[in-house]
Order: sequence, then C-alpha cells, then structure tokens
Amino acid sequence: MSRSIHRLSPLQVKNLSKPGLHPDGGSLYLNVSASGTKSWRIVYVRNGKRFELGIGPLSSVTLSNAREKAAEARKLLQEGEDPKQHWAKQRPSKDKNFGSIAIEHIEAHEPAWKNAKHRQQWRNTLTTYAATIWDRPVDQITVEDILGILKPIWATKPETASRVRGRIETVLDAAKVRGLRSGENPAAWRGNLALLLPTRKKGSQRHHPAMPFAQVPSFFKDLGELSALTARALELTILTAARTSEVLHAQWSEFDLEAAIWTVSAERMKAGREHRVPLSPPAVKLLTSLQGGHDTLVFPGQAEGKPLSNMSMEMCLRRMKMDRYTVHGFRSSFRDWVGEVTDFPREVAEFALAHIVGSATERSYRRGNSFEKRRELMNAWAEFCLPAV
Repeated sequence: MSRSIHRLSPLQVKNLSKPGLHPDGGSLYLNVSASGTKSWRIVYVRNGKRFELGIGPLSSVTLSNAREKAAEARKLLQEGEDPKQHWAKQRPSKDKNFGSIAIEHIEAHEPAWKNAKHRQQWRNTLTTYAATIWDRPVDQITVEDILGILKPIWATKPETASRVRGRIETVLDAAKVRGLRSGENPAAWRGNLALLLPTRKKGSQRHHPAMPFAQVPSFFKDLGELSALTARALELTILTAARTSEVLHAQWSEFDLEAAIWTVSAERMKAGREHRVPLSPPAVKLLTSLQGGHDTLVFPGQAEGKPLSNMSMEMCLRRMKMDRYTVHGFRSSFRDWVGEVTDFPREVAEFALAHIVGSATERSYRRGNSFEKRRELMNAWAEFCLPAV
C-alpha cells in the first residue's frame, strides 16, 4: 500500500492535539479545532475550486469509517459527480436538524475565535438552552419554538437569553444561506421578537472591582512573600498591566530579556494586533528568576503543555483575603494611577493597556505607539509598586 494514503495510525489520531488539518492521504483529513475537538473532513478540488466536506466527529466516525467515506468520494469524483451534492440528495432529513447545522457552524468558525471561553460558551448555550429544537429540522422551527426557549430565562438571565437568541438567529441564517430553510428568521429581534418580548432594561455598566492604586504597593509586598508560581504570575500581570490570558499563556520565546521587551502575537491579543510590552527592571528580574526549566510556558500548570488555570490568580487573591478585587481590576488600578498621579499623556496609558486609540483616520496617520514613552511609564509604575527596588 502506498504511503500517500493511510498515513495516520489510530494512536496518532488519538494523540494529535495541534489545531489544523492533518492529512491521512487520499483527500481525507483529521481536523483538530482550536478547542481540541476532532472531526473528519474530505478536501477536494472540483472545477478549479477547493471544497472541504465534513463527514462527522471522531467520537462517532472511526478512522476506518472515514477512509471508506473518502474512498467513496474519490470514486464519485472519478465518475464526474460532486460528493457533497451526491450525499446531500441521499441525506435523511434528520441530518438537516438544528443541532447538526449548529455544530457545523461552530466547527467552521471557531478557528477564528481566539478566546477559548467564547468557543465553549457557543456550544454550551446552544446545547443547554436550545435542547427543545436540537433535533428539529431547521425548516420547521417557528417563532413559538424560540419563545418557548427564551421566555423562561428572559427576565432572570437577560445576558444569557440575549446570547442564546443571537446564536440561534445566526445558525438559522446559516441554514437559510445553505438552502435548508426559507422565509423570515424566527429568532430575529427587530420587527419580530421585539414585538413579543419586553425590552431589557439597561442597567449600569459593570466594571471589574479594582484595588485602589494607593493599596497596590502594600499588596505587592505581601504578594512577594508567597512562594507559589501563581503569585509570580500575578506580579507580572500587575507590573505589565496585561490581561490574565496574555500572562498565563506567555511563552519564553516571546521574551527578549536583554532588550527588556515582551512581544505578544496578534493571535493572543484581544484586539488582534501584535503588542510589544516594555519590561521594567523588576519585571526582568522576576522573569530571570523563573528561567531554568525545560517548559516552553513561563507559567506551566500541572497538566503537561498547559498553563496555570484561568482561575489561579483569582484564587491567590482569595487566599490573601483580597477576593473583593479582581485580577483584571489591576489594569484599572494602573490606569487610575496614571491619570491621577502622573503627567503621562492619556494615549500613552491607553497604548500600555493595548487599547485601540483614536479614530480610524487618526490611526492611519499615526506611525508609532509611543514605545519609549511607555517604557518610562512602566518603569515609573514598577517604582510605585515596589518603592524599595
């Protein structure tokens, strides 16, 4: 048997974890999503166009089954037929239900969703709250079905209800584009559910509870007395005014300690833009003290290849009896300190927080991001946090 096909072994299929398409050969690929879920895809070219055809998740389609399906696809192509169209004609109506379309939509789009929590929430909200329509053919879902889902949670869980409605609307729109349903979207808000459900009251904007900046030096001193790796992660978070995920998923390859620069790739940033962080002397000293291990992660967790838990720093605050504040709130502490104590310009502070500053027109004329001024700012912040250093 040629090694051009059947490249994957059952053990490889089980252990593969790198996101992307992994070829078995003969147009068959194992797709590993960013969240770790695995599914089979057939990739082929017809009339000069490339097509990807999902044939099911690994949990229900074995390697052997997937190879049989790929062989069938190759035969259909040789006979001049499009596998996707051929199988669509034979597909029973249950394959056109809401659940199957929802899963296909999630798998198609989740590689572009950077936030793992967001990816998981998409699945969880639909499987939990859309259970009554999960097996329903998408062309049979009505406004009454959607109301039956939303009414029980509309007043008690308004944020969740809003997300559920929006995600159902998106899935049904995708089904319509694929020709699986027609007519108005029963989950649409304007001119539809807006006439049947009460308008949500807008409450005051929620903010992450932040420690008053005047308390940060004392807290930093107490934090330095803890030996846990989590405490070091929280120290770096405060010194760099970074987000939790940026710190926990940091890799040693991102740091140039000699130049005192931390470069976070666009893929890891909320705004989708590369962010260079000037490291203060205390931040460099902290990172230097952590070097010497063999892990690629700066803050490895207990599971191999995984960082500390997203809740690890919050738990550190809890153990220090500081759980009235949040980790994210230290970014606000930093911003308040800049605005009330220093003379640094507003845009320098915003750049330090990796916020997008100014209108699109202003950004098009701006060539820099005040890096050297930010270095002065972060050095001043470190001196404030550790006045004895």
